[in-house]
Amino acid sequence: MKKYIILAVFLSAIVLSGCNKTNKELSGDVPPEVIIEIDGETYVTILGSYCWGPDSSGTAICADTAGPVELLEDKEPIQVQVGEKVTVIMDYKPKPNEIHLSQIMNDKRTEIELNNNQFMAPDEKGTYFYAYSVWWMDEEDENLSHGDAFYAFVLEVK
Repeated sequence: MKKYIILAVFLSAIVLSGCNKTNKELSGDVPPEVIIEIDGETYVTILGSYCWGPDSSGTAICADTAGPVELLEDKEPIQVQVGEKVTVIMDYKPKPNEIHLSQIMNDKRTEIELNNNQFMAPDEKGTYFYAYSVWWMDEEDENLSHGDAFYAFVLEVK
């Protein structure tokens, strides 16, 4: 039996997300931690909206939060140099099979390409907010998600 849950995500879009009672692939009560590595130093990200589960009762747990800028307004930005390599690390199996990284600056959102979970810091100085969004989509049913989450972090390019 499949349960479907509608979750409003930070883009104000509605995503149809399902959870299969027999899915034992995803473990834990919440999505896994994501860290950022820059020049050998690691930094935690902030977990935003997610849908995770099912739990032992067969129900998914979903949380809806503010977007990346609002989540990070009182956080100290991670200091980086122009063009510095940034690595996004999730030590969890199975890995999500759909990943997106968005950069927000001055209310302008830009999709950033990740290569081997890495991207380069922007070439212009300033403060940049990021939303790292991941989904564990079913391999047979393209409309069935076993879990999803978004993580936020902020970089200040010096």
